[in-house]
Amino acid sequence: MARLPRLVIPHQAHHITQAGIDGKIIFPEHADYTAFLGWLKTAAKQFGVQIHAYAILPDRLHLLATPIDELGLGKMMQWLGRYYVPYFNAKYKRHGLLWQGRFKATAVEAATYFLPCCVMLEEMPVRQHLVTEPGAYIWSSCQHHLGMRMDPLVADHAMYWGLGNTPFQREAAYRELLDKGLSSSHFKAINDATNKAWVLGSETFKLEMAKLTERRVEPAARGRPRKKIVAAD
Repeated sequence: MARLPRLVIPHQAHHITQAGIDGKIIFPEHADYTAFLGWLKTAAKQFGVQIHAYAILPDRLHLLATPIDELGLGKMMQWLGRYYVPYFNAKYKRHGLLWQGRFKATAVEAATYFLPCCVMLEEMPVRQHLVTEPGAYIWSSCQHHLGMRMDPLVADHAMYWGLGNTPFQREAAYRELLDKGLSSSHFKAINDATNKAWVLGSETFKLEMAKLTERRVEPAARGRPRKKIVAAD
């Protein structure tokens, strides 16, 4: 099935991902992560996007973010490319594209999928065998959510604050979520929705977003529509 045009819904959380072209390593050195995160902080503020969680991996990046308007995400990602790609090409003496096409994004129903998305992002370094536990990876928001350091890039979401009344309670509750891990069904649902630009959430949420945006927000049913049977007089 062809991927739907990217849908950005203001004031809704979105899972965003972008990969290096042909699986290329796009963050070879610590200085590259630092430079990119600095530009991400600037761009997020400039274009009105709150970054709730992130994982910057050697060959791709994942963000969980909320824009204030329909254009903010696109402008932020375009701005990042304008700064990071020339920096990378000059540093590593190369030319041409760095990203594998346009970034992918899906709107996320916070009540059902925000925390699973957050866990998925921060588990990614373990899934890629970069570290043995999420809190050991310094290029993600995990240490912020576990109370190991304050990350000025992260804007805590209401769903994270809902984990407890104190920082200690929130951090402990979030650690339990990380220790439990993400179910295979959640992992598949998040990846499928992001890759195909489907809205991620409950059926009620999908109906609300379809009415709001006046477009299809999930896969169409397979097969031909059933013919109506007209009763004989």
